[in-house]
Amino acid sequence: MDTARCLRYQSGTMAKRTTPRKVKAVSRGKAVKPAFKTRALRGKARKREKKQPRPSATTVYALGRNPAESARLQRQSDELGPFSAAVLDQVDLKPGQRAIDLGCGPSGILQLLSDRVAPGGHVVGVDADPSHVSMARQFAEEHGLRNVDIVAADARHTGLPAGSFDVVHARTLLVNVPDPTEVVAEMVRLARPGGWIVSVEPDTEYGLCYPAHPAFDRLYALFHAAFRRNGADPFIGRRLTELYREAGLEEIDVEARASLHPAGDSRRTIRLDLVRSLRPVVLERGLADEQELDELDRAARAHLANPQTLMMPCLFFLAWGRRPTTAAAER
Repeated sequence: MDTARCLRYQSGTMAKRTTPRKVKAVSRGKAVKPAFKTRALRGKARKREKKQPRPSATTVYALGRNPAESARLQRQSDELGPFSAAVLDQVDLKPGQRAIDLGCGPSGILQLLSDRVAPGGHVVGVDADPSHVSMARQFAEEHGLRNVDIVAADARHTGLPAGSFDVVHARTLLVNVPDPTEVVAEMVRLARPGGWIVSVEPDTEYGLCYPAHPAFDRLYALFHAAFRRNGADPFIGRRLTELYREAGLEEIDVEARASLHPAGDSRRTIRLDLVRSLRPVVLERGLADEQELDELDRAARAHLANPQTLMMPCLFFLAWGRRPTTAAAER
């Protein structure tokens, strides 16, 4: 099955006039413009709209760009490492193979992939944020990852050769973009025929803070309001298998993981940390002011510092699917 998008065109013919027919009409003393001129103007307007540049990857990234978000992503590499290791176990990434981490951020799973494909394999990390590209290169150098290269590119269209990788991995990437189908299509394009696409994505509808606390509930609502501003879907986890099917993948499977985080665990405050990353958006949109955000943050963190409070931030979905071989795609 061809994974490229198919565009349907409807062909037709239109009779041409050698001389435009003049239209005279009067409405309350005002002349009406000829219809053909109106159509021409509309056509020009549509052309101007099409020429508008698409938003950059760093612009559409739901959590924005700031040092606090970069630091959170560095912590996340270790926090979510077991989930990525579990999904890689499902596809049996071997020494000597090639793998790519889309949206790797400051470190992603570069170490994990490097270890899995050694010896003889190769890893590519991709990120659109120049600061993250620099940090990822430094991470690879400091950890002696000689089989890792970092590329500055948009995960929606990397420009890398098609069919280059045995495993294409993305974690908490689809949740942060307004059109995840673009990224999934690129993931499929990058995988060799018979190669694997794997994802780890959250679904934030299913979380738990018990006993409930009004400050946490308010921050939870602010998170969703700010996060969705560019069309990002915080419930993307449940859609992974659907996205994979629509992209033409085979042998699709999925698991869901729910983790309770005890007091002191860095993931325990993830929802509050994300609101901190989104603070500029919250303020810009007038969803809350600085004083309210500070008070909510203090109260919610004090509640979560109590070891008797149960905290499960969200569900995580681990999905994997195989790109069809050429023969299978033609059937």
